[in-house]
Amino acid sequence: MAALGMGIAIILFLLGMVGTILPVLPGAPLIWLGMLAYGLLTGFAKLGVLFFAGQAAAVAITFLIDYAGTAYGAKRFGGSSAAAWGSAAGIVVAPLVLGPVGFIVGPFAGAFVAELIRGRPAEASLRAAFGTLAGLVGATLLKLAVQAAMIAWFFWAVLR
Repeated sequence: MAALGMGIAIILFLLGMVGTILPVLPGAPLIWLGMLAYGLLTGFAKLGVLFFAGQAAAVAITFLIDYAGTAYGAKRFGGSSAAAWGSAAGIVVAPLVLGPVGFIVGPFAGAFVAELIRGRPAEASLRAAFGTLAGLVGATLLKLAVQAAMIAWFFWAVLR
């Protein structure tokens, strides 16, 4: 059962990492589910409550990074909370209309439009949109690092 559990875990780890770049898939939760599947199939022989609590905290941190990175980028480049909310709306709606390109265009366009609606000049709205996009990219890189640490901790716990 350990081999099956490891196979399922690795597949979910890969899907989780891809999900961080393409937000159609919930990245960190998939990684956590991979660990849970392994634990269930091995009777939790090497993964205890503290391990899963720590991993759940890491998942929560990735959600915080997602919001904070976008908001920070918007604020850093003169945007308001409207830019962060517009970016969030854009990342949900744009991929449905534009496909994979929407994951990049959506947050940018959402922040830009939100700032325009708020009454900001086009130049300031554009600057906020770029800031939001920069924050999103930075947050994605940081989430990938947290998720890589989650996976490394898993292998350290299982293979030691």
